Amino acid sequence: GSHAEYVRVPFADHGAFTVPEGIDDTSALFVSDSVPTGWMGADLGGVRPGDVVAVWGCGAVGQMAARAAILLGAERVISIDRIPERLEMTERYVGAETIDYTTTDVAAELRERTGGRGPDVCIEAVGMEAHSDGPMHLYDQAKQQLRLQTDRPTAVRQAIHACRKGGTVFVLGVFADAVDKFPLGAVVNKGLTVRGAQMHGQRYIPMLLDRLAAGEISTAHMATHTVSLDDAPTAYDMFKHKTDGCVRAVIRPGL
Repeated sequence: GSHAEYVRVPFADHGAFTVPEGIDDTSALFVSDSVPTGWMGADLGGVRPGDVVAVWGCGAVGQMAARAAILLGAERVISIDRIPERLEMTERYVGAETIDYTTTDVAAELRERTGGRGPDVCIEAVGMEAHSDGPMHLYDQAKQQLRLQTDRPTAVRQAIHACRKGGTVFVLGVFADAVDKFPLGAVVNKGLTVRGAQMHGQRYIPMLLDRLAAGEISTAHMATHTVSLDDAPTAYDMFKHKTDGCVRAVIRPGL
């Protein structure tokens, strides 16, 4: 986001896109970031009709990755998180199945739901600040605070172990540099394809605006809070600590 009353936009004739009539500003806003990022995970992850797809994370990007997988023809999409309101939002607005990882063993649950095979495509939409309810989270947190690693790859590890043999793991979450205990042996022995990328806005945004206009994608529900520019620090704090049901805060200068 650009957090100022006025923002200079170089090459706007190339980088800006016309929002179709009938799409409100809040809905269109998410097509600049969360929607194309999520779509890229499903697209470059190779989701095909009939696939079973698992998505780690029910934030805005995770929800859009799950929705993209559905629109690309996935037979089942299963989203994993621990925040009740995000899980409910994903079921209601995206149409995916959900797993609360604090109440079950995710790997066992995914095997159960896929006949012991594992998902065809696993999309990690959590990133460097991943949480878990096991001892590995304490290990990762300690290593991170001691500067022995920069990121916590909890969800990436789970995705690699859960994915079926010959499947694809796509990393959408933001990572900075080095991680520990990366299961390279599982990647090799299972013949997995592991991909990651920065979001390709120019490639996806025009198509996604059309899909939004056609009602195939819903985004307005992700704007759980609207604040003024002066209240942006409070909004960031809510987002970071996942309080008050915050999924995304829209900052409006002059509000």
